[in-house]
Amino acid sequence: MTDVVVIGGGASGLLAAGLLANFGLEVVLLEKNKELGKKLSITGKGRCNLTNKCGIGEVVKNLIVNGNFLYGALARFGPDDVFSFFENLGVKLKVERGMRVFPASDRASEIVEALVGFCKKYGVKILNKSAFDVIYNEERALGVELSDGKIFCENVVVATGGLSYPQTGSTGDGYVWAKKAGHKISKISPSLVPIVTRQKWPTRAQGLSLKNVRLTVFEEDIPIFSDQGELLFTHFGVSGPLVLSASSHMRKIEAKKYKLVLDLKPALDFDKLDRRIVREISDFPNCDVINILKKLLPGKLVWIIFDMMGLKRGFKANQFSKNHRQKLVILLKKLEIDVKSFRSIEYAIITSGGVDVSQINPKTMESKLKKGLYFIGEVLDVDGYTGGFNLQVAWSTAAAAAAAISMKRGFLT
Repeated sequence: MTDVVVIGGGASGLLAAGLLANFGLEVVLLEKNKELGKKLSITGKGRCNLTNKCGIGEVVKNLIVNGNFLYGALARFGPDDVFSFFENLGVKLKVERGMRVFPASDRASEIVEALVGFCKKYGVKILNKSAFDVIYNEERALGVELSDGKIFCENVVVATGGLSYPQTGSTGDGYVWAKKAGHKISKISPSLVPIVTRQKWPTRAQGLSLKNVRLTVFEEDIPIFSDQGELLFTHFGVSGPLVLSASSHMRKIEAKKYKLVLDLKPALDFDKLDRRIVREISDFPNCDVINILKKLLPGKLVWIIFDMMGLKRGFKANQFSKNHRQKLVILLKKLEIDVKSFRSIEYAIITSGGVDVSQINPKTMESKLKKGLYFIGEVLDVDGYTGGFNLQVAWSTAAAAAAAISMKRGFLT
């Protein structure tokens, strides 16, 4: 018999296990991969945007699903606490644009190493084994069944993640165990995920990254999201931080018609852009229109826009009419892309959906249906935008569960 079994050696599981052991409990951490923190090590393109240096209210605003559920956990362990915790472990941090926090080294592996070192320092027993099942009776969790035996314990903490990046071990096991305990599971779908487009022209611009464009998403002709930032054209459609955030608002991708509208020149209104085009044509009336476009657009978009206008090769600037200008301005300010689908869930940064939070105590992360059973991190139905907010969910829920278990056992007041 041990005090706690934590299932899952990702962000939330590592922190929970380390905190519990630090509080004086006997902790077993189960991780089916040989490598701990596998998903954490690749997050943020290998840099790890571990939180956002903003207030609790701002975090909640950026959690688009069940953000209010996190108020109590954030109050106990918010962004400032995360910042202090990792710096106390010897990880130097930095704050970048949008208050995003990264390790100064730009190495996500440094965050993993710090958490693993924290666990080992306080005696967490780490087993590279798969949990086959969670053992319950009618009232509570009793332990965990492995392929080669059972571990009985007072508390089970499920930190198994969702279904995104399944190659890192997130295969949805936690949902199965939650259902067995009587929990409802909200619909599972990808979130913060690249978008496959109906039009093929984005593939012609593959590899082009636009740093400062405005993206507006329309659901059945109603705008539901608009923001400015970075967008990437790919071999299947579009990606990048702006697209990932937009995808989290598209909750009915199978049933609804979605359209993306790009403003390639957000700093210029329609009139100013038109005047600029007039000026370019006046200055170079005998040049090919394609050379005018090269002054307005990145190279990979020049011929795409030219073809959209239906112009012939060699079309001169002095042939460019008012109607041509208006069409060009609309293409630059309202470039439409129809959404076909999301990329599959293995390409999503996080999973939307999960264990229904109405059946979870928001202060402790303990199940309201089974005593001694806790759910933390991505397995819960809480998700947010890019910018460190989803990892903040992992840290806050882990700290809440660890504190609750420790207080229950009298190790913490």
